[in-house]
Parts: sequence; structure tokens; C-alpha cells
Amino acid sequence: MTAPGAPRQRPGFLVRMMLLHLTVVAAVVLLCGGVYAWLTYERLGRDAEQRALSIARSVAADDDVRAGVAELVGAGPGELDPDVLSRGALQLAAEDVRGRTGSLFVVITDDAGLRLSHPNPEQLGRPVSTDPTEALAGQEVTSQERGTLGHSARAKVPVYAPGTDAAVVGAVSVGISRADVLATLEEDITPVAATAVGALGLGAAASAAIARRLKRLTLGLEPEEIVGLAQDQEAVLRGVDEGVIGVSPEHRITVVNAEAGRLLGVAEPSRLVGTPLAEAGLPASFPALLAAATPASPAVEQVVGRYVLIVSARAVRPARPGLPPLGWVVLIRDRTELQSLTRQLDAVGALSTALRAQRHEFANRLHTISGLLAIGDAEEARRYVSEVTETGPLTYPAERAELLRDPYLQAFLGAKSVEAAERGVSLRVGADTLVRGRITDPQDVTTVIGSLVDNAVRAAVQGVAQDRWIEVELLDDWTGGEGTLHLVVADSGDGLPVEDPEPIFAQGWSTAGPSTAVLGGSGNGLGTPYDALPDVHGQGFGLSLSRELARRRGGDVWVADPGRPGGPGAVFCARLPGTVVRDPGPRADVRDDRSADRAGGAG
Repeated sequence: MTAPGAPRQRPGFLVRMMLLHLTVVAAVVLLCGGVYAWLTYERLGRDAEQRALSIARSVAADDDVRAGVAELVGAGPGELDPDVLSRGALQLAAEDVRGRTGSLFVVITDDAGLRLSHPNPEQLGRPVSTDPTEALAGQEVTSQERGTLGHSARAKVPVYAPGTDAAVVGAVSVGISRADVLATLEEDITPVAATAVGALGLGAAASAAIARRLKRLTLGLEPEEIVGLAQDQEAVLRGVDEGVIGVSPEHRITVVNAEAGRLLGVAEPSRLVGTPLAEAGLPASFPALLAAATPASPAVEQVVGRYVLIVSARAVRPARPGLPPLGWVVLIRDRTELQSLTRQLDAVGALSTALRAQRHEFANRLHTISGLLAIGDAEEARRYVSEVTETGPLTYPAERAELLRDPYLQAFLGAKSVEAAERGVSLRVGADTLVRGRITDPQDVTTVIGSLVDNAVRAAVQGVAQDRWIEVELLDDWTGGEGTLHLVVADSGDGLPVEDPEPIFAQGWSTAGPSTAVLGGSGNGLGTPYDALPDVHGQGFGLSLSRELARRRGGDVWVADPGRPGGPGAVFCARLPGTVVRDPGPRADVRDDRSADRAGGAG
């Protein structure tokens, strides 16, 4: 039982909908049935009037009736006495007609409207209860009126004198009982009533079917709950920093938020709603993601346009058992900035490793300077410091590292040379290297150089050549007033395993087929450790990302030479506009005078 004072529980939406449908159906059926019954009643009333008119005409045309009425015209009270009239021929004839026709009454009047016949003998000789004027004036009249015997459909016909159709000597009034009309109506309306009951039953069944259908469509939720879900969805889709795409079980897009449109390069995300997934122009990997989606599917990484994205698909199951699947949700996260920071962190980590590897050299140099000063040979100490300054603060394993004047390039490639040396690969700087300016965008430069160098080291390690090496050559120029960095990376590996080098720049390309990116870790800058990669150039997303970064700046990354089995390996080139500015220092000016011609034709 409901506790006293507790609010009454409102019927559910489906119950209310069914009751509403039933009410509408009942109202329509009752309205139609009522209109039909009324029209039928009116028709039966008119038919009764015509029937009464026919009887009245028959009685008024009877010669005995005409003669009898004519004899009583101007009769005195004695002749109009009820007892006398009740035994008269007119009374007997009228009652005979009434009995044979089933009429309510057959009344004959004289020219003054006094009853000469009536079913109730007490009414004989008295004026009729309704106006006889029109009938006595020679007109036939039909109507539905209430008299002394109740409501009836009646007709009044004039009675003419024998041998003439001009002199009216009385009138005949015949009535058909309303009960008879209603009895006929009941007979006619019974099929209609049965039809109405059937319509109500059909309406109830249809209402129940509609209610069940609505329950399936709304997953059993009430309208208030649906409104709450819609509001929550809008808040979530507009408030989260991730891209969200909803896909129905029929592979049609149902939801796309603005962040997903931005990351995927869709100008108007709302126009995709209702579009088949195959026709939406989204990355080709989406159908495969949905096919393999489970409630705990792992995320994958891919490059879309200028963004590095982490994409995950989840199969959505209804909370209530027995309901069909709801489709999929695709979550898209932007990892572009994280990718860049990861590359920088890799560079810092490599540099830290190199510094730790060279700490003994720092100590030796300081001890040497300290010893020279201790013995008083200041001139020799000054000369030694000058040599150290000219050759750089560290002696990296990289050959010709002194050609790198930009401190960022020197530190980054020096650290990479330490990593390469640990794997038995020597890194050398090309003899024609000439970078007169200063790097202005170390993030993109590091990403491209690091990806190409990492791939080259991996290729050299897996190559058959005993002498494992990679060579990096860098040049800068200012054609058109814009500082452009040119990069060439070669290795001693076995070259590319494909004739056409373009497919290696696709996302996830490898010699064994598409690979799945792994989140976290280090090595290739995209999360896969060096030793876990079984393939050469093109494993993962490094090349795809590098080319995208270069082309975003108006440059490019391409294969100049695919290499050959047994070595030398592939040669990759890159052009990065807008990454170098002129260094006003004296050292850069000297190198400009010395090597301007050679740098001007780089790339």
C-alpha cells in the first residue's frame, strides 16, 4: 500500500499512450455510431410519416368515411355524444384500420376539428390536441408531434364531401408510435453496434501493438528519461575534448561531435549524421575497427591529415538483456602534441645518455687543464682550452660532428650517434654538410631527422654488410627569402624490399603488412622499441608522420634511391621550409663566404 501523504505514482508512458489511443478510438467509434444512429432515426421517422400519410389518404378516400363525415357536418350535441360516436360506423372503421396497420391512432374529425373517432372513446366529440387548420384548409401535413397518446410520427389529410374534391368536410389524422420507430432503429443499429465493438477491440489491439513497438524503440525508457539522456548526450559531446562518432548497427553515422569533425578535417560534422559509414569520407580503417570492436578493444594510432590520432572503437551493448545491439562508439584523441613532446623527450633522453657516457672525458680534460696550471704552464693550458673549444665540448662517436654548428643539431645527432654506436652502427656526418643558420622549429626537425635516422640504424643492423654505418648530410638555403633545411640520410642496409617506394609512406606499412602501433615506450618515436621491429624502413607511422609534417610546411620527404641487397641501402631525402633563420654570428658569416655556392644548390 502507498504510505499516507506519499505522491501517487504516475502511470508509465506506454500505459498513458495506450489509454490515449483507446480513448481516441472510442471517441471516433462513438461519434460515428452516434451520427449513424441519428441519421437512421431521422430516416425511420420520415418513413413513418410517409407510412402514416399513405394510411390517412386511404382512409380519407373511402366513400363510407366521406359520407359519414359529411352527415355529421353541423351536427348537434346529441349526435356528437361520445356514447353515440363510439357505436358509430366511423369509429368502427377507424379502429379496424388501426388494428390492421398497427398504427398508434386513426382519428377522424369534422370540419370543426372535433373527434369523430379515437382509440380512447372518452376523447370522442372533443377537439383534437394538435392544430388541424392546415388539413381543414385542404393541405396534407406530416410531422412528429406529441399528443394525448404520446410522441408519434403523424400525417393529416383533408376529407372531401362525396362527389367533390373542393368541399372539405373533415380530416383524417394517422399516427405511428415512436416506440415502433425505435424498435425498427434497434434492428438497424445492431449490426452497426457490433461493428463499433469490433472497431474498439481492433483499436485496443492496435494500441497494445503500438505500445510494444514504442517500448522497443525507446528501450523501455520514459519520455523524461529520454529527455535527460538527450541533454546529457549534448553536454558530453560538446564538453569532452575527444572526438566521438556514433555508428548504428546498420553502419550509419548517428552522432558526430565538433571535435571529431576538427580532427578528421570535416567542415560540417552534422551533415554526416544519417550517412552510411562507407560514404562518409572517413579514414578507410574505420570499418575494420568496427569489425574487430569489443567492449574492451585496444586503441590504435594513425595519421589523419596533419594530426596523429589514437582511435578506439567500442561495441555498445544495451543495459537490459534481450535487447538488440546499439552499434559502436568511435573515440578519437589527438596525440599530435604528445607525439612531438615524445620525440623531444627521446632527444633529451639520448642526450642524457651521451652525457653520462662522456663524463669521464669531461673529468680528463679538467684534470689536464688543472695539471697544466699546477706546473705553471699557463700558455699550454690556454692552447689546450682553445683546441677543446674548437672541437666542441664532447667527442661524440659521430664522424665529422664538428661540421654541425647549430647546437641543437650537434647535441641531437651526437646523442643519436651514441645510441647507434651501442648497436654497432657508426653515424657520420656528410662531408658536404653546411648549416649556416639556426634551427627555429626543433620539434618538426627532430621528428623528421629522428625518424629517418632511427629507420636507417635499424636497416643497418638488419643488413648483411659487416661495416654498418649511416650517413647524415644537412644543408640550408634561403631561396625566396625563406630558410629551408635539406636532409639526406643513407645507410648500409639491404635497401627497400619494394620497387615502388610510395607505399612505404602509408600508415602502418611494413614488409610483413600493416602493423599495429603500440602506445608508450620509446625507440621509433611512436612507441615500438627498436629490437621489437622485424622490418626495415616504413615500420609503424614514422615515415607517414614525417612526410605529413614536411608537406604541412610546403616541403616533402621522399626516397632518392631504394638501395640494393647487400648494400648500400636506401637514401631518404627531406626538405623542411621555414625551419632555419640566419645566424648573425661571425662563424656563420665565415662559412657563408666559404660555401655559398655549394649550399645554394642543396636539395
